[in-house]
Amino acid sequence: MGARVKKAKRASAAAAKPAAKAKRKTERAFPRLRILIGDGMVLGPGKVDLLEAIGRTGSISAAGRELGMSYRRAWLLVDALNHMFPDVLVTAAPGGSHGGGAKLTDYGRGVAAAYRRVEARARAAMREELAPFNVRVDQD
Repeated sequence: MGARVKKAKRASAAAAKPAAKAKRKTERAFPRLRILIGDGMVLGPGKVDLLEAIGRTGSISAAGRELGMSYRRAWLLVDALNHMFPDVLVTAAPGGSHGGGAKLTDYGRGVAAAYRRVEARARAAMREELAPFNVRVDQD
């Protein structure tokens, strides 16, 4: 009978031990910044992507297509951006037989670059602060 008691004690002791913690995988993170400007105006990654696309393509409609948005949506965002800051970020010439187009101004290029610098600083701060918690901060 003594062997059964010892066996039962070992079994209950093994059951009482907490299971080893499963190691979680490294989580991935990235900043998604929205900068509130003035009363309800927001500068975020979508608007900055649009500015950069206009700079590349020279066209609001081509930039919108590149980003998967309608011309109307792209135009409304450009209009919001131009009203958000003291200077114009995008100038546009109407289309027609002579063609149209849009140009990202130096001021607009500066705003987009400043946003990307803020984003890079946020990413660096996240990398530093979240490292102890097994979170990998993506480049973009």
